Amino acid sequence: MPRTVWDLLSTGADAAPAIGAPGRDWLDRAGLRALLREAGGVLARQGIGRGDRVAMVLPNGPEAATAFLAAATTATAAPLNPAYKADEFAFYLSDLAPRAVIIAEGFETPARAVAAAQGIPVLALRAREQAPAGVFELLPAGPAASPARPGAPEAGDVALVLHTSGTTARPKIVPLAQANLAASAGHIATSLALGPQDVCLNIMPLFHIHGLIAAVCASLAAGAGVSCTPGFNAFRFFDWLATVRPGWYTAVPTMHQAILLRAGSHRAGAKAAGLRFIRSSSASLPPQVMAALEETFAAPVIEAYGMTEAAHQMAANPLPPRARKPGSVGIAAGPEIAVMAEDGALLPAGEIGEVVIRGPNVTAGYENNPAANEKAFTNGWFRTGDQGRLDAEGYLFLTGRLKELINRGGEKISPLEIDGVLMDHPAVAQVVTFALPHATLGEEVAAAVVLHAGQEVSEHAIRDFAASRLAPFKVPRKILFLEEIPKGATGKLQRIGLAEKLGLAG
Repeated sequence: MPRTVWDLLSTGADAAPAIGAPGRDWLDRAGLRALLREAGGVLARQGIGRGDRVAMVLPNGPEAATAFLAAATTATAAPLNPAYKADEFAFYLSDLAPRAVIIAEGFETPARAVAAAQGIPVLALRAREQAPAGVFELLPAGPAASPARPGAPEAGDVALVLHTSGTTARPKIVPLAQANLAASAGHIATSLALGPQDVCLNIMPLFHIHGLIAAVCASLAAGAGVSCTPGFNAFRFFDWLATVRPGWYTAVPTMHQAILLRAGSHRAGAKAAGLRFIRSSSASLPPQVMAALEETFAAPVIEAYGMTEAAHQMAANPLPPRARKPGSVGIAAGPEIAVMAEDGALLPAGEIGEVVIRGPNVTAGYENNPAANEKAFTNGWFRTGDQGRLDAEGYLFLTGRLKELINRGGEKISPLEIDGVLMDHPAVAQVVTFALPHATLGEEVAAAVVLHAGQEVSEHAIRDFAASRLAPFKVPRKILFLEEIPKGATGKLQRIGLAEKLGLAG
């Protein structure tokens, strides 16, 4: 059983493809190990070793994957969103206090000036253009030094630090140990029955836990290869499918929906792609989208449930011939899963409560935040902040984030339930239900809707449709028609703060 990120590279033949990119030669496993030793040596000669943080500001692509692996197998990786503004870099770099920042050579970013202002050395990453995908060299930033803790990281050492993506409070630092990442990668590889033949097409950003663990680390754990695109692009997706010929891809629901919008002119190519399965995670997948994907690609859709604090995966629907239940995020696929009442008691099947987890992939706790840890852990279980229920067969059904539930005059309303109903309207392509401030009720139900191309429908008609299926207090009082719903950096729809973002909170 792998215990470190380096252990993930121990499976598979030396000549087997490991890291690729559309239209580029593959870097094999022997070449990847050699690259990581070389880059690790540069870091060590800069005085960087076990426990030292290395921030990374890199555009998506194979070098982002290999640089993450180099940092994680030598020190502690801290990838940052390359689209951050100067103020955001100032906060994150100050909060992380990294020993160095790796920035792609020639990449325009305010991170350089921010790092200089904070006295953080910058290591330039230079991609080797004629070499296989992912090959790079690190340019030293100063005189040689020795790490305080030399040697290869061990299972308990922190491999990756990420910030939570909360919108209502200061982001918390989530440290994930080598053993957490290795366990999660193994869980994903097992639940998807990945083997050396299963090439993954990665369209997820590589500063996010989903792409790093589900696409990159799980593939390596299975002895398989991962082809890293320059970032999600629905217009190029079908060309990438034809070029790479992957066995699967993983994405968030909004990406799947964008792909479906472009699928009309690629019907034959979608079915001919020969995908073994499609994976969806990081947000709830509407059952209607699941059905459309399966029809378009003639492949099963495996919905999974993940979060940063669990090094990504917690549950997943099983592969055929076992049942995939639309609307469910599946069965435990790594950690133990239970549902807990407010008083800490575990609830039986069918009862709704807070989803809790424990297992080898779960963080030991937030960094320097005893108050958050006291709130997050109960009797050894990590409280996910999600509400849901387990059915008699152990399938988990989420009813929403506890902090996203709409409190309308004391009635607790699940936005996911409203989403599911509105998605059944034939004119609706995408929807996100959210809380609208109300003077007397506290909160009212509102929904932002994107229509299918060429469709027209009135707000009144949508509300009548909802009223035919929902109790009166759940029917959205306001429907907004948008060309596009605002999304976070990783493509997830964000309910919290949406009313303010859309100018409705005044």
